[in-house]
Amino acid sequence: MAIVLIMKKMLKQWSAIHHIVTYYLLAVIFSTIIVSIPLFHNPGVELSFIDAMFTAVTSISVTGLTVISVADTFNPAGQIAIAIILHLGGIGIMTMGTFIWVMLGKKIGIRSRKLIMVDQNSKTLAGLVRLMLEIFKLILLIEMVGTLVLSIHFLSYYDTFREAFLHGLFGAISATTNGGLDITGASLQPFANDYFVQFINMILIILGAIGFPVLIEVQEVLRGRVYGVINDRHKFSLFTKITTVTFFWLVMVGWVLIFFLEKNAFFADKSWHESFFYSLFQSVTSRSGGLSTMDVSEFTLPTLFLMSGLMFIGASPSSVGGGIRTTTFAIMLLTIFNYAKGNSSVKVFGREIDHEDMMRSFIVITTGLMLCVGSIIVLAKTESFSLIEIVFEVSSAFGTTGLSMGITPELSTFGKSLIMCLMFIGRIGIFSFLFLIRGDASKDKYHYPTERVIIG
Repeated sequence: MAIVLIMKKMLKQWSAIHHIVTYYLLAVIFSTIIVSIPLFHNPGVELSFIDAMFTAVTSISVTGLTVISVADTFNPAGQIAIAIILHLGGIGIMTMGTFIWVMLGKKIGIRSRKLIMVDQNSKTLAGLVRLMLEIFKLILLIEMVGTLVLSIHFLSYYDTFREAFLHGLFGAISATTNGGLDITGASLQPFANDYFVQFINMILIILGAIGFPVLIEVQEVLRGRVYGVINDRHKFSLFTKITTVTFFWLVMVGWVLIFFLEKNAFFADKSWHESFFYSLFQSVTSRSGGLSTMDVSEFTLPTLFLMSGLMFIGASPSSVGGGIRTTTFAIMLLTIFNYAKGNSSVKVFGREIDHEDMMRSFIVITTGLMLCVGSIIVLAKTESFSLIEIVFEVSSAFGTTGLSMGITPELSTFGKSLIMCLMFIGRIGIFSFLFLIRGDASKDKYHYPTERVIIG
């Protein structure tokens, strides 16, 4: 009885971020149990505990790095279970929980709203429940349309509608959640010359990675234009403008650079349209998608470093992806550019960036770099792989992308554990990770005299 009371007292003292991280850890444990059930395995398959946990973490964090082949390890029932876990990890614990709670007719209290606010990186409690329901319905609609389109198209590849539907369903969920897992056994490489499949997957990846608030705002603005209503609710916010411009700017820059860097290398014997789609798809999937139409290890060193950088940046905030996020990268560039011009503030799209957001951006980038560089140093010591293979793997894990040069199954138990930690941190976000270890914030009771120091 005393233990129960102590536990209740501890739970009351926990911050919202402690609860969110605990929920994700419980989701990992639950998913590990699910993927370990022999009923979901193909005949003769034995899955070790570390491989089962790795599969659970990569699914909950919607990363896609895997130490096993989903197609060879899991039967159709197991593949559906993996798809459900991807869905849970992609839209978020609190979004799914809110939907179930509302369906049961329960009231969402202030404590639950605070958890939703933390999970979605929101700065206000207003309208959170409606936002969660809108996100759930929107993502479900995107996945349903993706499943229908891909399933019909896959009838030309598979003998039965059941098989085509399974591949269409899993593929749509994996692409929309940026999960990066596949049941083909070779990602999207079997469709390297099927540009329709690639196009649909790129659309799904973008819709999942660009950010839920962006999708909701676009929906609101379109609705306002249709009904002839134009007010603040039907105008794009600064967040949406920065996110969208940065997201597509990164896709375009990645696409052009990959094309020219591989022009005389991997693309040397490829036609213009093959080079066009190979470079475009690899740029899009580097946002956080993890699916690939080729073996990325065939790329040259400069391209691999470029893709590592793109994966480190990752997707947009409040999306299915990880990394430092696009807005963080954008604010850093804007701050450096304006400081170089002698400006004391950052102005963009008729608005001024808050100084706290500028500081937060540099904190996120610095912490992300420290985590990744530290992990690279440790893995370079413990694992017998080249530096670029380790850099690529670490960037992919932190950005919850899922692309790999093929070293994931060969990692040691320690190496797999470290990659799992990076995937988990990438999913919950840098600030959630920092808030988890810093404890409760407190105001300074006194200040010392301020003194300037030499910088740079």
